Amino acid sequence: MVTEGTPESRTLIVTVVNKGWGDTVVEASMKAGAEGGTIMFGRGVGIHEKKKILGIPIEPQKEIVFTVTPSKKAEAILNEIVQAARLCEPGRGIAFTIPVDRFAGMVHVPCDDPAPAPSPGAGPAPQPPRPSP
Repeated sequence: MVTEGTPESRTLIVTVVNKGWGDTVVEASMKAGAEGGTIMFGRGVGIHEKKKILGIPIEPQKEIVFTVTPSKKAEAILNEIVQAARLCEPGRGIAFTIPVDRFAGMVHVPCDDPAPAPSPGAGPAPQPPRPSP
């Protein structure tokens, strides 16, 4: 079910940017060879983002972009993200990579799943009987 130890290793690129910049990150990563990305929303503040209104600190909204890619493409994709999102400027965001040991669910990467997939509309898979209390 889970693919691991494949000849082509994978890397997760995590990019945290200000709200509204997630699409720019995904477009840049795809321009450099990624096949997509996932954007999630969050909150956080860095040393260059400590803002207050009427003395009340504000936590800026963030977009977190996750991109799983073949490791051999990761550096070029990361460089494109840094340039497009202007991450070298203070307060713009951060990007980093994490090696991926195992993964599943990528449509274009076959899984090593010995069980056949249920046919659409077949309903939920049968459950084993529960022991009596």
